[in-house]
Amino acid sequence: MQNIVILAGNIGQTPEARTTQSGTKITNFSLATSRPRLSEGRVMRDENGYRVMDTEWHRITCFNGLGKTVAEHCEKGMKVLVHGRIHYTKWIDSMGNDRYGCEIIAEKVDFLSRPKSAENENPELVDRDDEIPF
Repeated sequence: MQNIVILAGNIGQTPEARTTQSGTKITNFSLATSRPRLSEGRVMRDENGYRVMDTEWHRITCFNGLGKTVAEHCEKGMKVLVHGRIHYTKWIDSMGNDRYGCEIIAEKVDFLSRPKSAENENPELVDRDDEIPF
């Protein structure tokens, strides 16, 4: 049996970090994934010829060290690749109704765009012409 999910998308808001009373660090963020909208098996286009996209939002939860890394280096708009598992929850709201939720518990987050700490740094320009052996 497997519960594996891989999502590539853009972070929708700055990740929010908190620590539980027992000391567990938890970081949450939203992730937007998009795909072309299809009609009768063909990609739909708008009046300007651009593909019409459907966007889905996912709630991502990271724990401890991974959560700390995401909170320190990620921000709204960054592209990331999330490896994790789907987790469903059920609770009863204040009106006594059953409520359901779904989130992705991240086990790994890869940065597909520059982390925020690296964006302000100047890339080092190196002349490597003298390293060519001919």
